[in-house]
Amino acid sequence: MIKTVCFSGLRTQKLPWKADKNDLQCIKLKELLRERILYMILDNGISHFISGMARGVDTYAAEIVLELKKTYPITLECALPCMEQAGIWEEEDRIRYFSIIGWADHQTMIEKHYTIDCFEKRNRYMVMKSDIVLAVWDGQAGGTANTIHYAREAGKPILIIDPTTLREYKY
Repeated sequence: MIKTVCFSGLRTQKLPWKADKNDLQCIKLKELLRERILYMILDNGISHFISGMARGVDTYAAEIVLELKKTYPITLECALPCMEQAGIWEEEDRIRYFSIIGWADHQTMIEKHYTIDCFEKRNRYMVMKSDIVLAVWDGQAGGTANTIHYAREAGKPILIIDPTTLREYKY
C-alpha cells in the first residue's frame, strides 16, 4: 500500500522573510522540511507526496521531493486548483511552477477554470488522499488553517512546523 503525505503551508507573502530566499530562517526551514521528508521516507515508508503548488512552502516542499527522487523511489503529485493558478504570478515564479509540474509524476487538476471554492476543494482533495499532513503554519487564518481543520476532521495525523520558531507540533 502506498503511503502519502500532503503539504500545506504559508504562501510567500505570509512568511516572515517574504520572498528572500537567502534569509537564514528560510534556509533553516527548507533544511528542516528536507529532514522531515527524508524521515518520512526512511522511517514511515512514505512514497508519495502531494503539493498544492502555491508559492512558498508548497513550492519548497515540491522541490525537495524532486531532489530526493534522484535517490529514493518516491513520487510527486501536483494538486492544481485550476489552470489559472499561476496566471498572474511574476515570470520567475511561473517558470519555477511549470518546471516542478513538468518533473512531477502526476498532475491532478481540481477545476478546469477558477471557481470561488477551487482552492478549498484542492485542500480537501489533498487531505483525503493523504495519510499524514505536513504543514508550515503560524496559527493565522487562511488556507493552511482550513487544511489543518479538514485533516483534524478526517482524523489524519498532522505535523506542524512554526515558520518563526521552527518548533514542531503533532496533532
